[in-house]
Amino acid sequence: MARYVFLLILLGSIGIFGSCVRTTPLPAELPASGVSSTPQGKSYGSYLAGRVAHLRRDFGTASDYYIQSLKADPNNKELIGKLYLILVSQGRIDEASVYAAQIVDGGQSDNFANTVIAVQQMHHKRYQDSLKTLDKFDNIAYRNFIAPLLKAWNYVGLNQPDKALNQLAKLKKEPGFKSIYHFHAGMINDYFGRNAEAQKHYETIVQNDDMEMSLRSLQVISNFYLRTGQKDKALQIVAALSDETVTLEILRSFVQEVRQSEPGKAAALITGPDTGAAEALFSIAATFRYDDALDVAHMFISLAIYENPHYDLAKLLLANILEDREMYADANKVYDSIEEESHSYYAAQLKMANNLIKQNDFDGAEMLLKSLALDYDNAQIYLDLGDILRMKNRPQEAIKYYERAIKKTKDQASLWVLYYALGVSYDQNEEWDKAEEALEKSLKLSNEHYLVLNYLGYSWIRQGKNIDQAFTMIVKAYTQAPEDPNINDSLGWALYNLGYYAMAVPYLEKAAETSPTNAVISDHLGDVYWFARRKNEARFQWQHALTLKDDSGELDVDKIHTKLENGLLKEPDIKYNKEIVEQQIRLLNTERKQTVLNDMRPRP
Repeated sequence: MARYVFLLILLGSIGIFGSCVRTTPLPAELPASGVSSTPQGKSYGSYLAGRVAHLRRDFGTASDYYIQSLKADPNNKELIGKLYLILVSQGRIDEASVYAAQIVDGGQSDNFANTVIAVQQMHHKRYQDSLKTLDKFDNIAYRNFIAPLLKAWNYVGLNQPDKALNQLAKLKKEPGFKSIYHFHAGMINDYFGRNAEAQKHYETIVQNDDMEMSLRSLQVISNFYLRTGQKDKALQIVAALSDETVTLEILRSFVQEVRQSEPGKAAALITGPDTGAAEALFSIAATFRYDDALDVAHMFISLAIYENPHYDLAKLLLANILEDREMYADANKVYDSIEEESHSYYAAQLKMANNLIKQNDFDGAEMLLKSLALDYDNAQIYLDLGDILRMKNRPQEAIKYYERAIKKTKDQASLWVLYYALGVSYDQNEEWDKAEEALEKSLKLSNEHYLVLNYLGYSWIRQGKNIDQAFTMIVKAYTQAPEDPNINDSLGWALYNLGYYAMAVPYLEKAAETSPTNAVISDHLGDVYWFARRKNEARFQWQHALTLKDDSGELDVDKIHTKLENGLLKEPDIKYNKEIVEQQIRLLNTERKQTVLNDMRPRP
């Protein structure tokens, strides 16, 4: 972590997502028509349009508008600095290098601009030029970490392996970079046919528990063993991944390939300085794969893919970064570029489906997953399909896929989720006996997870059965997740049905405040307000419930209209054990008091 903080401080100037602050002053007044036809007016018009696109994280459109703006204002250094970063993030490195050169040629110190230029020069096999550019670094992190990696692969391009290895040796001075050193030293020796030396470096990584064995290093090292007739060693290092509990299809696909490979016939993964440079850039990006350094990781992973357009693990990392930024459509474009023959294909397709769901494109996600199911008999696909069909209110179809997932899954720890989803679908399909059976099984498997406690307890309260047990379960769910609006609703609704109106109010109010668009919660709050003698507020909540969309199917619109006209004429009347219920209420009050005390404590 110390290594990461050190580098982040030094590289922290790279940023695209937060770089939307106005850097160029706008004129005191815009022309009456909005933007004039003068060069200055066109420049500001394009700049403003670019900023809007930038704020929306539509970087492709933003960069195009910024380029238009620069045609009218070519000396705007701040805009040039913004533009080249966006172009890098888009993988448009040849264009980015033009603007990066303008930054550097203008006398401005910009180490990342020099990095972009150096990588572009490497890509076009201008290795001597790239070395000269890398010598311009004036920052410790760039000089001691990034430069040695990139210079080493430039020397590979110049067919000078000893100079390449000498550059890498600089990384040995920092303990945190030793695994990167051995990995790249192994690849360089491997590329030049120095198999004995390559194996020494690779086995240092394999045998040292302190060194990280990433999926990529696993691929490269096992590939080396296969090419050098050592299939037994390749199988040995992937053995840990062959356990049945491994669910990632990318790993399973890779292990299967190793098992089926013929020694001496595997194709090399590192085929030249470009693929080696891509590994170097990937190593840099992986170092910065943290929430507060995503901009840095994004930039370097884009450079890695530029150097090796078939680097699918890099594409997965880039797409993952875009997902962290909620740029799901952009992430899916990256996933879609991964070919079917790749180990990463299945994982990418699943991720695409999840991103379609996040964009509310349930039809697209359903179509994609059903297509995948034709080729992959996998529990995760069936679970995802069940979830989509349940959300689309097609519980009968959802049930079939959940049952397939239960039969197929080998991950016992996740079985409770499947039974929970199955129970909810049976409930939606008005098959309560089957729903109850599935939910009780989920409750046992999950060690009483709050989601299952809440759903089953609330369902029993609605049905007027097992009241004492149901209330106990809801209280237990509340102690696990006191901020969850659905649990606050269930608890308030249970207290209402038991006749504790005043006590129910704060829970339902909290639920409504946290989830203001939930029609059922507003309806429940209206009911409790009515018997808490707050009748005007009750009618307001009922009226509000009618304006909201109800996806649960629970809201009874006709009953709400009747309540608005006549109010509630009869209090709820269910039988329960007062001693058990009041014991749970005492536990609940103790929990609330503790929460209040915690809130009153001074913050550090």
